[in-house]
Amino acid sequence: MKTTHFGLCAALLFGATAFAGPISYSAILNGLNESPPNASPGTGFAFVTIDTGAHSLIVSVNFAGLLGTTTAFPSHIHCCTAVPFVGRIGGGATQIFPGFPVGVTSGSYLMSFDDTLLANFNPAFVTANGGTAAGAEAALALGLAQGRAYLNVHSTFLPGGEIKGFLVPAVPEPASFLLVGAALAALVIRRRRAVRG
Repeated sequence: MKTTHFGLCAALLFGATAFAGPISYSAILNGLNESPPNASPGTGFAFVTIDTGAHSLIVSVNFAGLLGTTTAFPSHIHCCTAVPFVGRIGGGATQIFPGFPVGVTSGSYLMSFDDTLLANFNPAFVTANGGTAAGAEAALALGLAQGRAYLNVHSTFLPGGEIKGFLVPAVPEPASFLLVGAALAALVIRRRRAVRG
C-alpha cells in the first residue's frame, strides 16, 4: 500500500515538474473517434494549452454538422484512459465547460481556466488524484502527455458523446525539429555539390 502511494506521489511530482511551461495539444473531433464509433457527419477541432507553471488551461473548440443539438453537458476533457488513444472513461477530468454553446449543431468556444481552482475540475477526478487542484492538474498534464486524454462534444443524438478526439501534441517535439533541420542541411549540401560538380 505504501508503494502505491509513493508511486502516485512520484507521478504527481513528475507531472508537476516535467511539464512546467505551456504545452499545446490538438484533436480532430468526429463520430468515428467515439467509443463505440458512430456515423455522425459532425466534425470539429479542439486546441488545448496547459501550463503547469502558470497553472492555466486554455481550451478552444470549433464544431459543426452535429446530428443532435448540444446538451446541458456539452463538452469537457476526459482523462485518463487505460490505454493511450483508445477507449473512453466515465466522467470528465475538467468540469463541463462554462459558457459552451448549448442547443446548437455548430459553434465555437474559447476559455481560459485557472488550474488552482478546484471548481474547474470534476470532483471525482480531484478525489482520485490526491484531493487537491495541484494533484488534478498534474494528473491531467501527465494524461495529456501520455495520450490518455480526449475531448468530446455531447448532443441529443448521442448524450454520451457525438464527436470525440484524443488530444495529441500540437507541434513537433524538439527532436523532430532536429531531424528536419538535419535533413534540410543534407539537402542543401547535396544541391551545392550537384551545382559544383
